[in-house]
Amino acid sequence: MHNLRINAQRLWDSLMETARIGATAKGGICRLTLTDLDRQVRDWLKAQCQALGCTVTVDEVGNMFATRPGKNPSLPPIAIGSHLDTQPTGGKFDGPLGVLAGLEALRTLHDHSHTTNAPVELVNWTNEEGARFAPAMLASGVFAGVFTADYAYGRTDRDGKTFGDELQRIGYRGPEKAGTRKLAGMFELHIEQGPILEHEGRTIGIVQGAQGVRWYDITITGQDAHAGAMPMALRKDALLGAARVIERVDAIARDLSDAVGTVGVIDNKSNSRNVIPGEVFFTVDFRHPQEKCLDWMEMQLQDALAETLTPMQLIYRENRIWASPPVHFSPELIDCVRVAVETAGLSYRDIVSGAGHDSVYIARVAPTTMIFVPSRDGISHNEAEWTSLEDCAAGAQVLLNAVLEYDRRLESRGLADARAAERGRHATFG
Repeated sequence: MHNLRINAQRLWDSLMETARIGATAKGGICRLTLTDLDRQVRDWLKAQCQALGCTVTVDEVGNMFATRPGKNPSLPPIAIGSHLDTQPTGGKFDGPLGVLAGLEALRTLHDHSHTTNAPVELVNWTNEEGARFAPAMLASGVFAGVFTADYAYGRTDRDGKTFGDELQRIGYRGPEKAGTRKLAGMFELHIEQGPILEHEGRTIGIVQGAQGVRWYDITITGQDAHAGAMPMALRKDALLGAARVIERVDAIARDLSDAVGTVGVIDNKSNSRNVIPGEVFFTVDFRHPQEKCLDWMEMQLQDALAETLTPMQLIYRENRIWASPPVHFSPELIDCVRVAVETAGLSYRDIVSGAGHDSVYIARVAPTTMIFVPSRDGISHNEAEWTSLEDCAAGAQVLLNAVLEYDRRLESRGLADARAAERGRHATFG
């Protein structure tokens, strides 16, 4: 493997520079998809990549691709990257690290005038977080054929603005049809967003796959009434019903090994001090590495709704709005990461992602894997999110090493195929 070393300080400086675009008072980033801040950071990335001689293209849902040519232009590119959008109270590393480490890999190749056999392509996926336009991983989902472009265009934020209109407004609705671009493989560097690596003192997580995720929207309807005049026995309190179901959600997840369950949004109406709540909307997020366990959790949720709310004379609607099945990443790319880590001399462990990522969808259409680095105290989706300069640099080095290892294998495979074809021609005409 080529002994190319990334520039740790340059990577860190890029992280801190882009973190000023949407910086929050508590040290995080609020840079929601398709806002003016998103356009600003996209423009910055585009300029940085073009300065390295990369060709930057954009597809119909705003996914950005910065391509560095390889020796063999007939090969599809090896993709690296992540996303630049954040949560409303996001940190500096969730998403941006993967993009900027990819940029650092391109810069390192450029510094050393090293040309890979296959092209290398840096990707910024649109709307990974889903914080402004649900669902999450929207544009990588379009790329992978999970959603249509029209479905993405029709997603609305809380102000009624559509994804399509906002994409056009910021100037990042490109001409290329999403998914027509072929990839030789995809490596995504990301912070762990959990405590395992830090707890075990490991630097790198070699990601084997990702948990399945299911999201539900639930609305419970009772009856608004005066808090002082309506007796307790006659109330139809939607919030009380929601509270009891939420407790059941927690119990469902605790009853199953490796499961997690979360209620992250609650909207209470009429939300007045002296009015019994007549309607409550809330969300449920279930995750597990096995599909059959997600099926069980879903059935338990449906039973909990019926058993809890019907005796309380409450009406409910339950709608599963998103399902991402468990994913197993490419064994070959995982092995490339393992070689890359061992070459760098870093501590590591195999790990399964507890969060959804763009790689979950890209794995449907190209060989894919991920690389994790530690998150301090396991905190993410939070302004206090932190990963050290050293760990960011370690992850970027492993990313570059893995790309070079995979490129070497692709080149060897191509040479072997060419030799076999040549032997075939000699056998035919000899």
